[in-house]
Amino acid sequence: MESAALERFHSPGKGSGLRSRRRVRPGELLYRGVPFAYVVSKEQLGSVCERCLRRNVNLHRCSQCKVAKYCGRSCQKEAWLDHKQECRCLKSIEPNFPPDSVRLAGRIVFKLLRQSVCPSERLYSFSDLQSNAEQLSEEMKDGLRHLAQTLQLYLKTEIQDESQLPPAIDFFQIFTKVTCNCFTISNGEMQDGSWKAHQSSSMSLLNHSCDPNCVIVFEGYQLLLHSVREIQTGEELTISYVESLVPTRERQKQLLRQYCFECDCLLCQNQEKDAEKLAGEEHAWKEVKDAVNEVRYPKSKEEWKHVLARCQTLLSSNEGHLPDTNIYQLKMLDCAMDACINLESWEEALHYGSRTLEPYRLYYPGFHPLRAVQLMRVGKLQYSQGMFPQALETLKQAYNIMKVTHGTDHSLMKVLMELKEECEAMMRLQ
Repeated sequence: MESAALERFHSPGKGSGLRSRRRVRPGELLYRGVPFAYVVSKEQLGSVCERCLRRNVNLHRCSQCKVAKYCGRSCQKEAWLDHKQECRCLKSIEPNFPPDSVRLAGRIVFKLLRQSVCPSERLYSFSDLQSNAEQLSEEMKDGLRHLAQTLQLYLKTEIQDESQLPPAIDFFQIFTKVTCNCFTISNGEMQDGSWKAHQSSSMSLLNHSCDPNCVIVFEGYQLLLHSVREIQTGEELTISYVESLVPTRERQKQLLRQYCFECDCLLCQNQEKDAEKLAGEEHAWKEVKDAVNEVRYPKSKEEWKHVLARCQTLLSSNEGHLPDTNIYQLKMLDCAMDACINLESWEEALHYGSRTLEPYRLYYPGFHPLRAVQLMRVGKLQYSQGMFPQALETLKQAYNIMKVTHGTDHSLMKVLMELKEECEAMMRLQ
């Protein structure tokens, strides 16, 4: 775990945070750690290994609960300590299945009962985590109380009487801590929602900025914290808690609801780029917004065909009414691109992907992992269509960003470098 450059600090009125002990260059790996607990989301069950999170079509399922699936014996053996008690709980409630957050909380409870020490707690332990319980809305509290009751029922096979638990293990408090200290593990191409993770770790100390100096990416279930610009000795390290693509009002609403604070940074005060984000006719982008929000991760070709048809209809009907810089139009283009890739319609995927590049440059300036990945995806499509000079230029742009956001040792970076070399080789043959 690389964390020698970090130190915890506390300031009156602001609380705890992390700052740099030395001057840091862009692209430095400041921290590498594993989560205290993590689970595969219900949407991805059966398609990725529960231990290493690698996608695999030939997974072996647990013979007891028949829910957890693994690459092989090695991954299953490594996961057994975390899965053993959970396995009996999953089996006891079949055919029902717990919400992702309940399954995650269950894993946290079992780990706390084992008094397991996790390397990610070196600067900050689970008991130290902020919960903001007093500041949460009553609606949010009611929802978390309901989850706590669901957790109690889910764990009944292993924990018959909640009152016998140590005082430190309070189901409601666990959910309040997970709510504001949970990271979503994304896959190599930064597709959110693939897995949920609770990083009960030093990384929970990182405070928010709408213009952060660090980014978090994942390698499997490992969290990597990279600097994206020069950081001075003693300067606070920050990440963005929310998607920066979201307009100021929605961004602030999410921060207040989930993390109980109002952001008053310059970007929020100036409502930076909000006009571009919501450009076009309001009735048109609201329709697109609703359609995007309705999309769930499709699991079959037929479902992808349905998604693509819906995207094609809306993109066609809104031509001239919505610019591609409108964030909901942009999300629709991304959705259409994903559908085409899954349906192996490479030329059409490139058409949609190419339209996203300028909005991505506008909304993700500097070094941002999402822009790097988008450039890589479009570059791959250009390569597939024999557009080698264009592909090489796009891949070079991706490389220049990704070496900062992911680092040269990241598996995705290695794939990018191989693709870039193949493209250069093809150009030499022409």
